[in-house]
Amino acid sequence: MSRTVIVVLDGFGIGAMPDAGALRPGDLAADTCGHVLDACRAATGRALRLPGLGALGLGVVHPHPDLARATPLPVSVGRAALGYPGADTFAGHQTMMGADFSRVTVARLAEHLPEVTAALKAAGHAVTPLDGRPLLVVDDAVLVHDNLEADPGINWNASGRIDDLPFADILAVARTVRTVAPVARVIAVGGHADGPLPRFVRDGDGGTVGLDTPATGFYRNGGLEVHHLGAALDHSRQLPDLAARSGIPVTLVGKAADILVCEAAERRPAVATAEVVAHTLQAVRGAGRDALVVANVQETDLAGHQQDAARFGRVLEEADAGLFELLGLLDAPGDRLIVTGDHGNDPTIGHAYHTREYVPVLVHRPGGSGTEIRGDAPTLADVGATAAAALGLDAGALANGSAGR
Repeated sequence: MSRTVIVVLDGFGIGAMPDAGALRPGDLAADTCGHVLDACRAATGRALRLPGLGALGLGVVHPHPDLARATPLPVSVGRAALGYPGADTFAGHQTMMGADFSRVTVARLAEHLPEVTAALKAAGHAVTPLDGRPLLVVDDAVLVHDNLEADPGINWNASGRIDDLPFADILAVARTVRTVAPVARVIAVGGHADGPLPRFVRDGDGGTVGLDTPATGFYRNGGLEVHHLGAALDHSRQLPDLAARSGIPVTLVGKAADILVCEAAERRPAVATAEVVAHTLQAVRGAGRDALVVANVQETDLAGHQQDAARFGRVLEEADAGLFELLGLLDAPGDRLIVTGDHGNDPTIGHAYHTREYVPVLVHRPGGSGTEIRGDAPTLADVGATAAAALGLDAGALANGSAGR
């Protein structure tokens, strides 16, 4: 009998992986957690208030003067390597739920313009390049372009202003692109922009060209609509579907509701951290003795993209208050609260991309004793396997990952 809750602090890394500098050498200095703590203390003269993360053992796995170095709670703590190339939310969550994403194809749109153009024209769309650049304008309204928020070549986007056309039309373009795209995901994005989208096109790293989505105003103007079209995966071998087939109620909260596949799951999408926390708490309070809840706190990642350490700190404090409340709710032997990240997004690193960092794996184990310090997990898939074991499921039924926390 277990209520198992996985909370993903999106973009919350705790130090660069050894290969973090392969694309950007400066990323070897990345430490999202430490740099946010330092920046917030420098700006406010006080430490961030993170009693929940402190009680879960964050300061044990990532020592810092502003974090508690010990906890009286029964916890297992460690860190995980990502287990997939680059640093990407979609690949991170799919891996975390048990997929083997170690062979994600990396490709820039420029390398596949002929087949993408042909597919769109065959579907009845008008297609032209934008000013001769490797970026397509579809039906004079939708831009098909490299995603500039993940590492180069991991994702492509189809972006449009929902003032100009319905989101369903943007999604239709993205679905056509998905039929020929070799990348991990094609993302349909619609929102209210501060002007015509071509104004916000810029060069990215590694020869990519795309829309600077944060600069458009999509994230701050309200009405954002996003749909993630992933590469083909056997979702039956991921944690949500495995749990649902075993009769365990599954709730997906925040961005997890957008990017994880499980037909039986209850979905509670949200971006605002207060809403994510409220949905998560409500799901736990309404759960029986068996339940799986997977929640994503997205605003940490948005603050990283905006290179705004102060906002990152505020969101962490808001999310932490929810974690502290969850600790009080998940108090029965067998319950688990697992807090982790999907990649890094250091807001002090000097660019607006994800950073390839280890992430914390903090597990509250009511009924246990003391603090267990684990070695580095080789992949985020171990998070899903650990949750499966807590739920009494066969972790070996997942495509990837080993239990042990």
